Parts: sequence; C-alpha cells; structure tokens
Amino acid sequence: MPIAPYIVLLVVVVVGVDLLFFRNRFWERLLVNTGIVLVFAAFALRFLRKL
Repeated sequence: MPIAPYIVLLVVVVVGVDLLFFRNRFWERLLVNTGIVLVFAAFALRFLRKL
C-alpha cells in the first residue's frame, strides 16, 4: 500500500507551502497548489504505476 504515504506527503507539502509562503494570497495559492498536485500526479503516473 505505497499510495497512502504518497498522499500524506502530498498533503504535507501543500499545507507547508501554503503556510510558509502564500498565507493571504488566494490566487497564488490556488495556482501553486494546482502545480504541486500536477507534479505529484505526473510522478505517480511515471513511477508508481507498476506497483
């Protein structure tokens, strides 16, 4: 079950970036969070598909 730690890592990264850099900026947060999710999805499709 390697997907559960991967999802937890995704949530930790998104929340961490939100709190550290984009606390009061809605649109910037939305764009950066979307980018982070897309990078994690691409990585999962590339490397975790075989599991």
